Amino acid sequence: MKLPVLLIATLLATPQLRADPIKFESGDTQATLVELFTSEGCSSCPPADAWMSKLKSNSDLWTRIVPVVFHVDYWNSLGWPDRFATEANTARQRRYALAWRIDSVYTPGFVLNGQEWRDWFQRGALPEPSSAKVGKIAVTLDDRKADVIFVPSVGGLKALQVEMAFLGGNLESNVTRGENTGRRIRHDFTVLQYLSAPLRPAGGRFTATVPLPPRTGDAPVALAAWVTTGDAQPPIQATGGWLTRK
Repeated sequence: MKLPVLLIATLLATPQLRADPIKFESGDTQATLVELFTSEGCSSCPPADAWMSKLKSNSDLWTRIVPVVFHVDYWNSLGWPDRFATEANTARQRRYALAWRIDSVYTPGFVLNGQEWRDWFQRGALPEPSSAKVGKIAVTLDDRKADVIFVPSVGGLKALQVEMAFLGGNLESNVTRGENTGRRIRHDFTVLQYLSAPLRPAGGRFTATVPLPPRTGDAPVALAAWVTTGDAQPPIQATGGWLTRK
């Protein structure tokens, strides 16, 4: 029995939402990875979420600035369960706190290239991107996997890993309990799925092939990818882009 075309398409659906391969590639100059740890249960977080959303109109988006938003789950028991929050996101923030030798985590919490960034609370602008030449990362997605190549500008690198996040956008929640009762909150660059894999050295470059598991729920609209030396370590280089036409 032949399966209907629509069913076949559904079975083969993958996070990037495109049948043809799509490629994202950085330049040699280091991009700034901007991470926000947030929660729908936190009344201080909507302004930070809105600030991140404004990066969609930044001319440096994806070339010099790569934004990702992690929803944490430690607010979930305080009146409102955040549907985007995960234990893994909270664990990521706690690893940063441990690396920075601080005693607690908080929201909204900004991280720039692996370092705590508190200037946002004084309405500070993002610092000028680094001028350091660090190398290029390229990510090519097809319907099953992501092929990653990182070519560093400097030698001496050994154990590296790639981290990737499929991001949701134009997402909205009507909050009916907790600190944000009655508010409609909008989200962009929200992490819907996170993957990581070791990079293998091969002739002056580092490579990885990362299987893409099927996903359910909100469809991702963008991908962010970055290279690090390990968990809670500053990124060496980052790239990303839209998966769907904007």
